[in-house]
Amino acid sequence: MKKLFARLYLGLILLMLYAPLIFIAVSSFTESRVLGNWTGFSTKLYSNLFSGEMSNSGLMSAVNNTLLIALIAALVSTLLGTLAAIGIFHSRGRRKNVVMFLNNIPMVNPDVITGVSLFLLFVFLGVTQGYVSVVLAHITFCTPYVVLNVLPKLHQMNPKTYEAALDLGATPGQALRKVLIPQLMPGMVTGFILAFTMSLDDFAVTFFTRGTVGLETLSTFIYTDARKGGLTPELRPLMTIIFIVVFALLLIFNIRQERAAKKKALLK
Repeated sequence: MKKLFARLYLGLILLMLYAPLIFIAVSSFTESRVLGNWTGFSTKLYSNLFSGEMSNSGLMSAVNNTLLIALIAALVSTLLGTLAAIGIFHSRGRRKNVVMFLNNIPMVNPDVITGVSLFLLFVFLGVTQGYVSVVLAHITFCTPYVVLNVLPKLHQMNPKTYEAALDLGATPGQALRKVLIPQLMPGMVTGFILAFTMSLDDFAVTFFTRGTVGLETLSTFIYTDARKGGLTPELRPLMTIIFIVVFALLLIFNIRQERAAKKKALLK
């Protein structure tokens, strides 16, 4: 009975999580502008999504801005987070605990507070609000997630491998590129995907740091569109495409990880 209730509970949670996504995906194959009103199967919303109309409405511009900002933020935060994780791993005592405590603050801090504080910081420093301020803000809150994904890989690897590379004549830079990075790559890829997703999903920090230059990301576009009294119907196919792409990437990554784990077990 306990197993039955546990499975029912898990099924209910999964249903609550995925039912809205499935509903949006199904609704994307009808022309109705009202969500939930089925007027017959049609792919017109998908064709409209990539037509000139959406470019004029600002939706595709918001998508391009979102993807560009997320890509830059994920790449830079992966680099900074990996270097920070290596530094934290080799720290000792109170210094390590203090740095880890500071690293965890941006993750538990409410997005609104983070957005307002970064906005005030940029105003104080005279940073031009727009692409620069939004990218810097996204790097700031994405980097701690990369640190947490890379640190477990550092604990799993043999620290003597790096020292052996130095003893055999490698420079610290060569040992970092040819010894550390390959072993940390799974954690770096996971951190990159998480940072990209967090940047893609962010609204509050972007809203407070984009300024008044008219920069729109997908989240701010949806917010503005909803305030007008409704959502653009073409958002439904867009959300469906994003979900399928993210789901496929995670599936491929998990399959590769599982195969790598099996191969490593066979070698042992």
